[in-house]
Amino acid sequence: MKKIVHHARIILLAVGVVALISLLACDSEPTPPAGSIQVERVFPDLSFQEMTNLVQPDDTSGLIFITEQRGVIYAFSANNSQQADMFLDITDRVNRGGNEEGLLGLAFDPDYQGNGYFYVYYSAADPSRSVLSRFSLDEEDTDVADPESEVIIMEVEQPFSNHNAGQLAFGPDGYLYIALGDGGGSGDPQGNGQNLGTVLGSILRIDVSGLSAPGDYEIPADNPFVGTEGARAEIWAFGLRNPWRFSFDLETGLLWAGDVGQNLWEEIDIIAKGANYGWNIMEGSHCYSPATGCNQSGLILPIVEYDHSQGCSVTGGYVYRRDQIPSLQGYYVYGDYCSGNIWALAYDGNVVTENILLAESGLSITSFGEDLAGNLYILDRQGGIYTLVQTE
Repeated sequence: MKKIVHHARIILLAVGVVALISLLACDSEPTPPAGSIQVERVFPDLSFQEMTNLVQPDDTSGLIFITEQRGVIYAFSANNSQQADMFLDITDRVNRGGNEEGLLGLAFDPDYQGNGYFYVYYSAADPSRSVLSRFSLDEEDTDVADPESEVIIMEVEQPFSNHNAGQLAFGPDGYLYIALGDGGGSGDPQGNGQNLGTVLGSILRIDVSGLSAPGDYEIPADNPFVGTEGARAEIWAFGLRNPWRFSFDLETGLLWAGDVGQNLWEEIDIIAKGANYGWNIMEGSHCYSPATGCNQSGLILPIVEYDHSQGCSVTGGYVYRRDQIPSLQGYYVYGDYCSGNIWALAYDGNVVTENILLAESGLSITSFGEDLAGNLYILDRQGGIYTLVQTE
């Protein structure tokens, strides 16, 4: 799943962004990981094809859900993981023609226990587009979803088959956040990253709590570009190339993202309201267009970047909040699809104080996942699900 993601870095922080980060950051700095950390396969009886998500809804079922890029969702019990059952099959409407196309996002409604709603993001063809939809449980068999219950919320024309992004997640505020790439093509040929008139190259924030039958959503009144002439009011942050995986820190509420680079640099960003992450003026913290002397005014550069000697396609992860590896508490864990490297960084609310190579996993890391207990999972393109363990 090379180049399913892309990134940016931090240069100038507006006063409002600094205030937000300072407010949400942890008070105490985490201690560095001790001992040897490696990956270990979990749920060894299970194997999946081209996984893109692992999600556990906030309900009493104990089920974990896996999306396969081809358009299938499976469910299995975390306590009895010898078999996974098909939950939803929408291969009839998912376009898998391009390497980065397919079923890319899954999020469960905050009230899934009561309403049975969940949301998916997938690629469709004729015309080429990304689709955001809501599905419901089958009324006669609530162990599975009803493929005919689809309510289309948003369709976004895609000029190329790559840079589809696709991450979905509900924030602590109850709103749905959606990642969209720049539309693809080398170097953002349409200039979407810096164009507030398109949702491409952005992270969106919408309200689906009162979704109507035709799929009409609302835009939160405090979205940063509400009332801005020519701008899409759904946009929360922009200037992104292909944000492949973002997540909210359960303790601080900070929104972390990995943004896949063009040719040289991969990056990690903290996403803030109204911020511009620089693409395609910048690739990471480096000028891209023009190659030198670019105007960086008002741009937010990544907090961490790495070059292509260490990998070629970043996969954003999660802030670790589990007690199984106490020394990893509070570190943001992320990886690279190409090299299989997994890193952990410590952030004190202003700067990165440490960025450590945790493991050379040898995996093709398509995504990370987190369950309700805070366990961190790593999805391998070859079909296995892994976690981190400390060996000494």
